[in-house]
Order: sequence, then structure tokens, then C-alpha cells
Amino acid sequence: MSLEDHPTVRRARAAAKPPIDVQPLSAEWLKALALKHGADDAGLVEVGRAELADQLSYIRQVYPQTRALLSFVVRMNREPVRSQVRSVANQEFHAVYDEVNEAARAIVRALDEAGVPACNAVAAFPMEVQLPGRGWMVAHKPVAVAAGLGRIGVHRSVIHPKFGSFVLLGTVLIGAEADAYDQPIDYNPCLGCKLCVAACPVGALKPDGGFDFVTCYTHNYREFLGNFSDFVGAVVESKDMKTYRERFSDGETTSMWQSLSFKPGYKAAYCIAVCPAGEDVINPFLEDRPGYMERVLKPLTDKRETLYVLPGSDAEKYAADRFPHKTVKRVGRTLRTNSINSFLAQIPLAFQRGRAKGLTAVYHWTFTGQEEAKATIRIENQKIVVQAGHRGEAQVKVTADAKTWIDIMNREYGLLTAIVLRKVRVKGEMALFRAFGRCFAG
Repeated sequence: MSLEDHPTVRRARAAAKPPIDVQPLSAEWLKALALKHGADDAGLVEVGRAELADQLSYIRQVYPQTRALLSFVVRMNREPVRSQVRSVANQEFHAVYDEVNEAARAIVRALDEAGVPACNAVAAFPMEVQLPGRGWMVAHKPVAVAAGLGRIGVHRSVIHPKFGSFVLLGTVLIGAEADAYDQPIDYNPCLGCKLCVAACPVGALKPDGGFDFVTCYTHNYREFLGNFSDFVGAVVESKDMKTYRERFSDGETTSMWQSLSFKPGYKAAYCIAVCPAGEDVINPFLEDRPGYMERVLKPLTDKRETLYVLPGSDAEKYAADRFPHKTVKRVGRTLRTNSINSFLAQIPLAFQRGRAKGLTAVYHWTFTGQEEAKATIRIENQKIVVQAGHRGEAQVKVTADAKTWIDIMNREYGLLTAIVLRKVRVKGEMALFRAFGRCFAG
């Protein structure tokens, strides 16, 4: 039987319709479609928007034909998110993540039925598991901001002008252009009230707007994919149950099991919970600020709970000083390095501002061997900047074999041994080299 004689081919030929010109699509129709299928608000952005330039390669990996992005939000119920009982708050997050993904699937199905090619990008779970490195593909936050659905607040989440911080984001990648696109809103709904800073139990959010990524990652995402390796390490290294229980309590083991068998649970989403921004959210805060703080903020700051921190980190001191009634527990660093590029990318994320106080220095790094690279790392005013190549004059010059340095970062090779064997060579002030190491915890 020839291909043309196959029953499926004959039926397809008979039912074939003239190609549908789907471009440009009506922007109003697309947004109405999103609302029909479960979104609470939606916006459109063209794939060539300058704000998305650094995301384009990831977007193309998910759906190479992307020409427009439909960003949308689904509201969460506020009071469950504000609950100090983590199971209640986490259930709200997970339920709405499911709604976001179902809405995206429904939108793609409707577009397909209309002859419009599209692909939904996953919201939150599951994520890509090729760690270390980026654990997601389409970054919903910059897409939502570009599509006019809000701005990033002090807490690093998108604040919708109407629904505030109580939204989760989704994105549909469309293989056709729209007849109009949205622009970012002309103001930030964030009030600058710093309640998120006050609520953060480990001090990841700073009063000046700074953010300590590794501190948030270590505590809030304790039972997510990246930190699972600490649990595995405890199991592998324990010679018996007594040894294991010296690191993990029965409650922690049960909580980890629950996150693995159901869905990962956030240890805290307090920054979102206390946020009063947004037209639908702000009135109780405006009408009675002391009452708002007593009802929303205080139960979270008063809660007795375990806070997970890296040894010697800024978070360890902050948590002990700010929340003496909470238990502070040291855990291992779980961010691993598999390349020099990932090491350089992780440096700003792991930097500890408090430990860098008083340090001003420029470091030139030269990596040789299996991965050649040059970089400049500048530390000044408790801030760190990493640049490609050698820039300016350096007080310290470090030359290292790339594989050896990666092994050192992963605690599989000793720095002193590497220096003795000249696999790592340091020129300049050794005191400044040691000071560099103190700017990182764990």
C-alpha cells in the first residue's frame, strides 16, 4: 500500500481545509481566552522585546516557534497563605500551581482548535533537574513584568497592581504574532513598607533592597530538589540510626518524606504573606497599620520553628539575634559546582555581605586546563561584582587548574594541598585571599 492509499492519509486529504492565516491574532481575543480558561488577568509581549533578550535561548528550547508570549496570573486566597501552619499555606500554593498549569493547557488546547500553534510553559513543578545550573526554563517573572502584569517588589516576587503579591504566574508560548502588545506598568505597586524584610526569619531580604539568595535557598527551599542532597548525604554517611538522628530529627525525616511523596513544602513564604500591596489587599493596612501587623506579621515572627542556616553565614547571626525563640540549625551547603562558568555565576548568589564588611579588593582569576577562563571579582562596600576578563589593577592574582578548583568548591580536594602542589597559585596579599574566602559560608 502506498502512503497516499493509506486510510488515514485519504481521510486527512478529504478533510483538508485551506491554510488559515492566523497572523496577526487579536490581542483582545487572546486575553479573553485566558480569562475564560481560568486566568485572572493576562498580558502579551512579543518575543523580541529587549527585556526578554537574556531569556530568549531558554524560551526557544521550550518552543522554537515562539513569536508571542501570553503571560497570565491566577489569584491565591490570602488567608491560607498567611497561616502560620505550613501545611495550610503550602496547600494553597500547590493547588494554585495546578490551576495555573491546567489553565495553560486549556488555553493551548483552545488555540490548537483555532489553528494557532502554541505550547504551555510549566509553572513551578516539575522543574528541570539538571543541577547545578538553572532549574527552570521559561522565567515567568520577567515575562509578566514585560506584559504589564506587575513589578518586582522588595521580596523579589511580582506584585500585581490589583491582586498584590497573592498571584502565581503562567506563560503560554504562541507561534504567531498578535496585533497589539502590552507594556510594563508605569509604577511599582510595592509600597516600600519593608514588612517582608521584618517577616523574613533568616534575613535574606535587606532593608536597602538587597537579597541574599543562598540564605533564602538554604531555609525556605530546604525540602526542594537542591537541598535534597544534604538528606542523601546524611543517609550515606550515617553508620547507624543513632548517627543519622544526630543530624535529622524524626520530625524532619517525616517532613522530608512528605515533601518527596507529595510536593515540596516551602518553609516560609512570609514575605508574600505579609505584603499589603495591591488594590484588593491594601485597605486593612491603610485603615489600621498596628492592627494589621498584630494580625498578619506577629503570628509569623512569634512562631517557634527551626531555621536552617549555613555555618558562619550572615543568616546564622541574624536569626539568633532577631528570633531567639526560634531554633537555629546548621546545615551543609548544597550548591555544587560543575564548571568554572557555574562557579562564577554562583559567586554573587553565595556572597555574604556581613562577612565582607570593611573589605575592599580586586581579584584577577585565571583558570587553566580543561576549562580556560579569566575573570575579575571586585568587592567593595559589602557588594560584589564579577566580570569576564581581567579589569584594572588587582591586589590578588589567582591561577588555578579548572578541575582542581571545581573539586575544591565541592569539598573533594583540599585548598592547602592544591597550593602546595601548585595547582592553585596565589600572587599578592594572602590576607586578602583569605578574606575572600570568608565572604562565603558553609
